Amino acid sequence: MADGLRKGLTSYGDAGFSLFLRKAFIKAMGYSDDALDRPIVGITNTHSDYNPCHGNVPQIIEAVKRGAMLAGAMPMVFPTISIAESFAFPTSMYLRNLMAMDTEEMIRAQPMDAVVVIGGCDKTLPAQIMAAVSADLPTVVIPVGPMVVGHHKGEVLGACTDCRRLWAKFRAGEIDEAEIDAVNGRLAPSVGTCMVMGTASTMACITEALGLSLPMSATIPAPHAERFRCAESSGRVAAAMAMAKGPRPSQLLTKASFRNAQVVLQAIGGSTNGLIHLTAIANRTAHRIDLAAFDRLGREVPVLIDLKPSGEHYMEHFHHAGGVPKLMAQLGDLIDLDARTITGASLREVVAGAEEVPGQEVIRARKTPIKPEGAMAVLHGNLAPRGAVIKHSAASAKLLQHTGRAVVFDSVEDMTLRGDSPDLDVNADDVLVLRNAGPKGAPGMPEAGYLPIPRKLLRAGVKDMVRISDARMSGTAFGTIVLHITPESAIGGPLALVKNGDLIRLDVAKRSLDLLVDSAELEKRRAALPPVATPDWARRGYAHLFNATILQADEGCDFDFMRAEGKG
Repeated sequence: MADGLRKGLTSYGDAGFSLFLRKAFIKAMGYSDDALDRPIVGITNTHSDYNPCHGNVPQIIEAVKRGAMLAGAMPMVFPTISIAESFAFPTSMYLRNLMAMDTEEMIRAQPMDAVVVIGGCDKTLPAQIMAAVSADLPTVVIPVGPMVVGHHKGEVLGACTDCRRLWAKFRAGEIDEAEIDAVNGRLAPSVGTCMVMGTASTMACITEALGLSLPMSATIPAPHAERFRCAESSGRVAAAMAMAKGPRPSQLLTKASFRNAQVVLQAIGGSTNGLIHLTAIANRTAHRIDLAAFDRLGREVPVLIDLKPSGEHYMEHFHHAGGVPKLMAQLGDLIDLDARTITGASLREVVAGAEEVPGQEVIRARKTPIKPEGAMAVLHGNLAPRGAVIKHSAASAKLLQHTGRAVVFDSVEDMTLRGDSPDLDVNADDVLVLRNAGPKGAPGMPEAGYLPIPRKLLRAGVKDMVRISDARMSGTAFGTIVLHITPESAIGGPLALVKNGDLIRLDVAKRSLDLLVDSAELEKRRAALPPVATPDWARRGYAHLFNATILQADEGCDFDFMRAEGKG
C-alpha cells in the first residue's frame, strides 16, 4: 500500500498531530479527503522564463497530472531549480550539482510515493537522474523534447550545429550582419532542446536506453501532440509505480543497463558531455564507468544515426524513422535486451514493438553505418595521464593523426582577447591549447573547448584545427577537438606545463596525446609552478562547496561526498 500523505511526517513529537496538521493546511488548497487518501505522484516543475528549452513544461505537467489522476493517484507539482544552458553564469555545469541536490532534497522532504522529473536542457536531465538515484524513489523521467527544424534560404537549420557553422561564416566575412540577424530568428523556431545530437538529445537517448523513460520519449518533438500523450502515459506509469512501490532506480540501473547506455552513446554520435553525466550517475550507484571499457566499446559500436553534427539529419527525422527502439533493434546483440524498464517490460519487448519505416535512411543498419567506429575515443599520454576524450565522429579525418606547434591560451579570457589578433603567431598546422578551463579552473568547466579558429585563418579558408583543453564542448559542435584533459591545469595537471612552440602529437588510432618535451624539462617546469591556492571566487557559499569538493572529469564532476561505494 502507498504511504501517500503519511510519508515523511514533519517532526513535532506526535505523529498523529503531524498528520492532522499536514491535512489541515493542505485542505486550504481545496483538496478533499478522497484526494488526500490516494497515492501521491510528485511532479517537478522546471519551467522558467529564462529557459526556452522548457517552454512546454506547463503543458507537460497538465498531461502528467491527467494521466496520474486517470490511474487513481494524486499528482502534486513542486518547483525546483531550472537551468538553461545559454543563460547560466558562469556555466550550466557549475549549477548541475546544485540542481541535483535541490531535486533530491525536495523529493526526500515532501510526501510522494513516486516522482516524475521533467527536464531537457543539457544539465537538467543529468541532475534529475543523479537526484533520483540518490533518493531511490520510483521515478519516471520525461524529456521536454527537441525543437522542430528551422529554414533559411531553402536550407534546413538546427540549433546549435548550424548556429556555430553560420557564426563562423559571419566571423570570416562570408555572410553580412543582415543575414546573420535573419538567421538568428530562424535557428530556434519552437520551444524545446537543440534538434541536433547535442547534450540534451544525447541525455534523452541515454535515459531511454537506461529504461527510465517511456519508449520514443527521447525523440518526440517538443511542440507535437504526441509529446503530451507521452506525458499522460508517463503519469499513468508513475501512478502504477506509486502503488507498487517500484521499480526503483536501484532496481533498474544495473551493470547491463549502464553498458546499454554506453553503447547507445557511441551509436548515436553522442555528446562528450554525455560521458561525464553518465559517469556521475553511475558513481551514485554501486556501478562505475570504466573509461578503458568505454573506449573498447567505441571500437566495436558503429555510429548508426545520420544526424548532425556527425551526419546530416535532425532529431525529428530520427523520431519519424523509429527513434531509440529502432536504433536498439539495429544494434542487435550489442544491447542487453533483458534489461528492464519503468513499465516492468524488458528492452526485448520494447525492441519488438519498434516501428519499421520503409525507406528511412536516418537509422542505419550495422552493415551500412555512418562511421565504422563509435562517436568517442579515450586518449592517454603525458598530457592526459587520467584520460581525455575526442568525439572523432565529428572530427576531420586528416587531423586524427597530427603533430603541431602549441599556441597556448592561459584562460577563456586570454583566448577571447588574443584569439582574433592579427599579431597572433599561428598557422593552420598549429595546435590551439586552452587551459585553466576545467572544473576548478574556470570555474565550472565551460563549453569553451570549441576554440574559435583565429579570424585570419578563417578568412584564409581554414575550417578546422586540432584544439585541446581541460574544458568541455557542446555536443552540437564539429571539429578535431580534444576535451576533458585530466587532471586539469588549475590543480597542476600537465596542461599547465605547455609552452608556446612545444610540439604536441595527437594519434587517435593509438589513443594517444603527448607533449613532445623530455621528462627532465617537464619536471623543471613543474617545480616552477605556483602552489595551488583557493581562488577569490570560492571564498563563500555554494562556490566554496564547489571548489572544495568537485571531482575531475573522469569521475563525473560530481561532489566527492555524493559518491556511493562502487565496483566495476
